[in-house]
Amino acid sequence: MSVKRIGSCQCGKVNFEVEGEFESFFLCHCKYCQKDTGSAFAANLFSTKSTIKWLDGKELIKTFNIPNTRHVKSFCCNCGSALPNVQDEGKLLVVPAGCLEQPVDLRPNAHLFTDSKAVWEDNLDSLPEFTGLPN
Repeated sequence: MSVKRIGSCQCGKVNFEVEGEFESFFLCHCKYCQKDTGSAFAANLFSTKSTIKWLDGKELIKTFNIPNTRHVKSFCCNCGSALPNVQDEGKLLVVPAGCLEQPVDLRPNAHLFTDSKAVWEDNLDSLPEFTGLPN
């Protein structure tokens, strides 16, 4: 039986189901992904065998491809959340890991474009940790 995972955007207006396994999981530190996320990197799952079924809100999805690059970003027009997209003429499904409702049992394979890493990303393991907002 094939694995099915449910996902959505932040506002809940776009919902989808991915059926199948992911082959890879990359943390991309390129400048495009930093701009996309407003953070240090994007965490994306990749599959050439999985399929996506849009359950609700497909009309709210906007996709942007930076001209002359392979960089594609899909997002909800209502809340701005990152959403999956199909690339490479339908051969590659890219799913932002954070938009899935269930945890993925796949550990990231690698960090990509590390020459572009944010300078504040070094030595983060030494920072204090809180389970919520600090007091």
